[in-house]
Amino acid sequence: MKIKQINVYQASYKLLDQKYAWSRGHAVSSFVSTIVKISTDQGLKGFAEVCPLGSAYMDAYARGVPEGIKEIGPLLLGQDPCQLNVINDLMDSALTGHSYIKSPLDMACWDILGRATGVPVCTLLGGRCVENFPLYRAISQGSSKEMAEDVERFREEGYRRFQLKVGGEPDEDIRRIKAVQEVFQPGDILVADANTGWLTHKAIQVVNSLEGEYLYIEQPCLTLEECLVVRSHSRFPIVLDEVINGVVPLLRAYNQRAMDVVNLKISRLGGLTKTKKIRDLCEQLGLAMTIEDSWGGDITTAAIAHLVGSTRPEFYFSSTDFNSYNDLHLAQDAPRRKQGLLEVPSKPGLGISVDEKMLGKPVLTLK
Repeated sequence: MKIKQINVYQASYKLLDQKYAWSRGHAVSSFVSTIVKISTDQGLKGFAEVCPLGSAYMDAYARGVPEGIKEIGPLLLGQDPCQLNVINDLMDSALTGHSYIKSPLDMACWDILGRATGVPVCTLLGGRCVENFPLYRAISQGSSKEMAEDVERFREEGYRRFQLKVGGEPDEDIRRIKAVQEVFQPGDILVADANTGWLTHKAIQVVNSLEGEYLYIEQPCLTLEECLVVRSHSRFPIVLDEVINGVVPLLRAYNQRAMDVVNLKISRLGGLTKTKKIRDLCEQLGLAMTIEDSWGGDITTAAIAHLVGSTRPEFYFSSTDFNSYNDLHLAQDAPRRKQGLLEVPSKPGLGISVDEKMLGKPVLTLK
């Protein structure tokens, strides 16, 4: 089986809640998502998606994805999509870095491999460990009152894990966290996610002011070294996210005992192939994981579900259902949240049927 054609589409998502805000004054209300379709000479098709959280969150520019695929895609034509390591080696040899451009190409090959073998991607990723899993809900940065109200609203939808977007001024962030804790119920889990937004002295103010509370602190500062300073002043479990972009940074952070949980984002790591390797390493190291991506819709949500579904449950910390945040659905059979849980698809490949009519005309075709 050989790759015959690569089509690239772009879709726009709007937030149902109108705005998603996090640290350093960043906010978005819509997203540009890139959908990739890889077609083979045997008639099989694989779909994938990459959707950056705007251009300021991490090294990812949504409108640059087609240009990146134009650079490396021709090398994949004529290759066997089931030879995943070969595909990844070709992409890495042609383009240094830019993991988010390689991610959808890799993901689409996994979809084809699953369809070719007649099994779900979660089986190929190691085997189905769970049928469904609990989700977290990200709480957009706002006033302390607004954020507490959002927690109560989303709890009614079944969520019990909440990722609170902080990373502002210490006094305001302390008020936000305490207001949310006042409406918490037994069994709720709170992660205060600064998204690199604090300087060390501000992060230390926050963690010291919350002594005696129960919560996790996620990515308080920009660098690993700054996060280590905060960890030395805090008893709270630490989640590292933005600084974990490969095996070497993971091992460096692990060897310095920098975190208790890691956040693995598929597109930041370069696709399912590389994320699986890091996921397996985390299991061996005894690290719990949030498994997700920067953003996405039905296709990204399905891919996340397969990766979580093949993860040993004792190492799973959280994930989210991005397709519940957006106004547009490209696959009506994609997994949907039910009482705070997301099911792992059971059909071959990613287990979803993308409505190609909704994709419109491709912005790039390689053949």
